[in-house]
Order: sequence, then C-alpha cells, then structure tokens
Amino acid sequence: MKREVIKAKNHEIVEYWFSRIDECGLSVDAAEAHERCWRCGCKRTLERCHIVPASLGGSDDPSNLVLLCHRCHLDSPNVADPEIMWDWIRAYGTSFYDTFWTIQGMKEYEFIYNRSLEEEFKARNIEDINEFNKIIKEEMQKTTYHFGDPHLNIATIAGVIRMALKRYEEM
Repeated sequence: MKREVIKAKNHEIVEYWFSRIDECGLSVDAAEAHERCWRCGCKRTLERCHIVPASLGGSDDPSNLVLLCHRCHLDSPNVADPEIMWDWIRAYGTSFYDTFWTIQGMKEYEFIYNRSLEEEFKARNIEDINEFNKIIKEEMQKTTYHFGDPHLNIATIAGVIRMALKRYEEM
C-alpha cells in the first residue's frame, strides 16, 4: 500500500515549533529553520521527518514533524517516544553554521586514533594553524565521495586530518 504524501508544509512546521520551543541548543535559529537542517545546521534541501514514525502511529501534523536534511533524516531515531527526537537533535547542537560535519570528523579522528586534534597539535608542536588549514584544504581536494553521496563522510574527514598532520610533520 502506497503511503499518502505528507500535506504539512515546511513553513507550517517551522511556525508550529518555533512558536513553542526554545531554539537555544539547536543547530538552527528560527529565522533560517525553513532552509537549514535542524540537527546539523547545514543549508540543504530539507525533508519532513516524523518525530514518531508513521509506522508507529505518528501523524503527519506539524506537531509530529521536524525538518532535516536527507543525511540527518537517515540517522534520526525511529521510536515512539517523541522526547527522543528532541534529545537527539539538541545533543548535536552546534553554535556555528556549516561546522557540524567537520566537528563529527574530528570526533571520529579522536575515536580512531585515541587522541584529540588539540592533543595532536601539542604533541607535534603545530603552531601555524593557517599553514595546517592550507594543507587540510589541499588534502580535501584529493578526496572523493562514497557511493555517490555528495558529502564527505566523517571517516574521510578523519582521514584527511591524519594525512594533513603527517604532511605538516614532513615540512
């Protein structure tokens, strides 16, 4: 059986939620909630995402929908407790737009190599951040997207950080 198209419009979802919630701790503010993902804060095409999935009895009303990019929509929780969605969105809140995935890549780096980027800078005596950023940009140019995904995944970002650290040491 084919599911009906969600009738609630993005502006209705934004109006509903941003008149009821405190935007503090979110990755987006009310002024840009119609064009930026509520989890990552990136300016992308947004999808209407159920807080409680339709398959678990959730409605298509604005009160049960948030706006997420495709990437975040795929990662969103699929549970019947609406509080979980808001806990998840707020847990990833970032203060600056378009930094979310870089931050996640840095966390991935720390997970893989058991050392934060800050610890790496200290251990390797990296003081010229501008030079390091230049190397990062050059290494980013040498990457590719995974399976046609138009974004670098966090493992690739972590790998670029590692390669940039190695290149910086060789200078």
